Amino acid sequence: MTRASLSRIVALVPVRSLSGAKSRLGEPLDAEERADLILGLLRRTLDEALTATRLAGVVVVSMDADLLENARAMGAVSLLQETDGLNEGLTEARLAAGPEATAVMVLPADLPGVAASAIDQLAEAADLAMQTAPEKSLVALVPDHHGTGTNALLIAPADAIPFHFGEGSRAAHRAAAEAAGASYLELDGPLSFDVDTPDDLLEADLGGLDHEVGR
Repeated sequence: MTRASLSRIVALVPVRSLSGAKSRLGEPLDAEERADLILGLLRRTLDEALTATRLAGVVVVSMDADLLENARAMGAVSLLQETDGLNEGLTEARLAAGPEATAVMVLPADLPGVAASAIDQLAEAADLAMQTAPEKSLVALVPDHHGTGTNALLIAPADAIPFHFGEGSRAAHRAAAEAAGASYLELDGPLSFDVDTPDDLLEADLGGLDHEVGR
């Protein structure tokens, strides 16, 4: 396996579509409001990711051509997903990041607390962990606020483990890291909150989005 390095981290941002995403928000938001929410969160995510000093690039992967057109306009590389499923799409995006990517950071576009500083903090914490075991690959994870999911995932080298997003992904990613003999690190912070349910929407700080939603 290639020696782990964080010299060129590429962020992978998966977004299913404008029409089908965040269906669990169907009660407080109609389809147009959900699309506005997704675009607003995507814009915030890309603004912060493109500002982060530790990221070398950003790839947005989606089945939605209109969303990808927006992502390109925001400055990201866009990839039209050919397979079905989140993990499959991320695998495509990892390949699209190219061999120059020494690490990938999965950064979903539904994290209202996303900030360049939080992205850089995750990379810097991974750097410190790597110094203690430089011979090992590394997996760094930010759990969701429920404690079972994965909100951000840093993998070095980029192909050190498969993606295991879905129910129980926190435990699945940890098991994959252990199976690969990788160092494993968990961090808390602003990336630990995501918007999945109406209650999440009420708690989220959506100030600064281009569209007012849920009002």
